[in-house]
Amino acid sequence: MQPQILLLKEGTDTSQGKPQLISNINACQSIVDAVRTTLGPRGMDKLIVDSNGKATISNDGATIMKLLDIVHPAAKTLVDIAKSQDAEVGDGTTSVVLLAGEILKQLKGYVEEGVHPRILIKAIRKSLQLCMEKINEMAVHIEKQSEDDQQRALLEKCAATALSSKLIHQQKDFFAKMVVDAVLSLDDLLPLNMIGIKKVSGGSLEESQLVAGVAFKKTFSYAGFEMAPKSYNNCKIALLNIELELKAERDNAEIRVDNVKEYQKVVDAEWQILYKKLNKIHESGANVVLSKLPIGDVATQYFADRDMFCAGRLPEEDLKRTLKACGGAVMTTANDINASVLGQCEYFEERQIGSERFNIFQGCPNARTCTLILRGGAEQFLEETERSLHDAIMIVRRTIKHDSVVAGGGAIEMHLSKILRDYSRTIAGKEQLLIAAIAKALEVIPRQLCDNAGFDATNILNKLRQKHAQGGQWYGVDITKEDISDNFRECVWEPSIIKINALTAAAEAACMILSVDETIKGPKAGDAPGAGGPMGRGMGRPM
Repeated sequence: MQPQILLLKEGTDTSQGKPQLISNINACQSIVDAVRTTLGPRGMDKLIVDSNGKATISNDGATIMKLLDIVHPAAKTLVDIAKSQDAEVGDGTTSVVLLAGEILKQLKGYVEEGVHPRILIKAIRKSLQLCMEKINEMAVHIEKQSEDDQQRALLEKCAATALSSKLIHQQKDFFAKMVVDAVLSLDDLLPLNMIGIKKVSGGSLEESQLVAGVAFKKTFSYAGFEMAPKSYNNCKIALLNIELELKAERDNAEIRVDNVKEYQKVVDAEWQILYKKLNKIHESGANVVLSKLPIGDVATQYFADRDMFCAGRLPEEDLKRTLKACGGAVMTTANDINASVLGQCEYFEERQIGSERFNIFQGCPNARTCTLILRGGAEQFLEETERSLHDAIMIVRRTIKHDSVVAGGGAIEMHLSKILRDYSRTIAGKEQLLIAAIAKALEVIPRQLCDNAGFDATNILNKLRQKHAQGGQWYGVDITKEDISDNFRECVWEPSIIKINALTAAAEAACMILSVDETIKGPKAGDAPGAGGPMGRGMGRPM
């Protein structure tokens, strides 16, 4: 008898071979089923309650995937591709998960029959390459700067397509204009952090507004702020990181004085320090003082007497945006404040928006920045609106950078599916079947759009296959008429970069999952014998 060879620590779980691969594919299927119904204009929303009881209502694939706490190692790759699609393009997070899951589902039968995973991977890579060439060839380039109106119209259509599947699709035209205004008001690099999004609950969605400049909620204020002026023209802004208030001294500090005058000196010294600081800030010529640390009531009243506005405890991101937009520098001492470190803007005002007061800086010389102030009902609704607008903003940025678009609504997927099917008939060998299976997998997008809207998917897909076979390359699902239509003419447009990114990520994820044939799970701390399990007995304690 050979003695048993133990390579891995006791309690390690290893599973390998075909059953392991099938179980990984099944795990991915169940994730796909979780987000499947959120695709498209008629997609459903998910209500996710986390361990702390916070509820989130969302339709965004990446948000749902982040909130689902997934532990299966193979299924985590799908979460990663959804996140990367979100970071890279912003929209199409559900599509990418669906595509990856469907490719695996179509190839599962071949895995069971014993086709080697490497052959499957080769077929996926080949299909991907064909798809990329075809998308780049089909994509319609919009002439840059031909006319601003034309570019604007294109951007608005792309933003509206991104918003059509969100909670706020009723107001998509209103928000598409707003998003395009916001992105076009930025500099050439289109930095995301220069678009602030603030939420004020109450009011209707249509009351949301775009402020060309920096806006933030009024911070906590001390006595004396009512006397401060609420608007300035050509104001100078001091940005500080200084606490402007009297400190409560340590209770047990001991000072020995032998007469009252000396005690008075000690008390005055502290006031003098504060007043010197305030005086220096006043002399620098600033009208608006913003600080990250608190500004106490003595300071607030001092500034108000001198017609200056101040706000303390400002969130850091708001301070940074103000700094970028208005120039100047954030000072940590009051000694060297002079005109050169002050920011400037043309107009400052504090105004009421809903139940909140907002400080608004407009006409900032340095960087171009803007703030979207969203209004609406419940807290969760506003959060979902913010996520939807984030998707639309990312799409508009991408479209400006890569100005080629394709038709949405499943049109491009149907066409790629046809191309792959035609190609598969020209080759011999196993690849023929595999590429045909991947072609079928691409149809999941239009099929899911139909299913989510309650249409007869088989009927509509048959019509689409017929149209694409006759050369109608832009035909896709028309949700409004429960039929098919030329989605390019209907202006359902998406930047081609979304499709390229989604297909690449989905194919990579599918290849990665297929190339795993063994999972080795280390024992959890506490499971293995002798690994910090239940508390051990003390020395010599009886059982």
